[in-house]
Amino acid sequence: MSSRPSRIALASILPVLAGLCACSTPPKATLQEDFSGGASPYTRTFQVTSTEACEGARRALLSQGYMTTLVRPDTVDATKNFQPASDSHFTVEFHIVCTAGDDATNSSIVYANAVQNGYALKKSATSASVGLSVLGSLSLPIRSNSDAMVKISSETVPAGKFYDRFFNLMSHYLNTVPRSAPVAADEVKSKPLAPSLIVNNPELTPTPIVVQTPAAATAIQASDAAAAPATTTAAGASETPAAAAEASSTPRTTATR
Repeated sequence: MSSRPSRIALASILPVLAGLCACSTPPKATLQEDFSGGASPYTRTFQVTSTEACEGARRALLSQGYMTTLVRPDTVDATKNFQPASDSHFTVEFHIVCTAGDDATNSSIVYANAVQNGYALKKSATSASVGLSVLGSLSLPIRSNSDAMVKISSETVPAGKFYDRFFNLMSHYLNTVPRSAPVAADEVKSKPLAPSLIVNNPELTPTPIVVQTPAAATAIQASDAAAAPATTTAAGASETPAAAAEASSTPRTTATR
């Protein structure tokens, strides 16, 4: 007689336990990825090089308040914080990759991906007891609360107008920002310059001025004196100009008989 009520109670408890187990199991994400070969909403083709495309993406993100965390010729990462309420916080992380297109020199493909992370303020209570030896084994509970931001969600921003607006703004910067382009070799022309009038006209050519030191002037005079021709005296002896000058300056005496 006692086993029958226990069976009835067990049969009534089993559905409740099954429901609790079902509630504790986390829901599975519904993956809607078809990986088709058609056009992707996360990518766009531009008629510029990959380096210029990433520069346009960087300018577009900076103009909307994003802070760049990584900038490379082919990669741009940026983040932006949102605070919709005092106890919630959101962060959007943008990741851009630029690759060469079908024409590697004049086209590029830009891939964009944005992830939204959600944080919530959680309060955790901690308790402790203090024993007082004076009063015996009496213990007083002490409680304290601490607040912390806990990550509660992380989701890739679904394709739609969000990425369309970003690509349109990026295209605007690519069309307005000046870019450098290489010059073809056959378009480079050279033209000789006109000859200078000062070089070809002797009258306008400045004469260099030579400044001589006293020692150099003395040496020049000595060399000129050595190179001068000798003069012949009345007696027929040859003398140098210096000796002749010295002889003329010396007084002569005539002896009388």
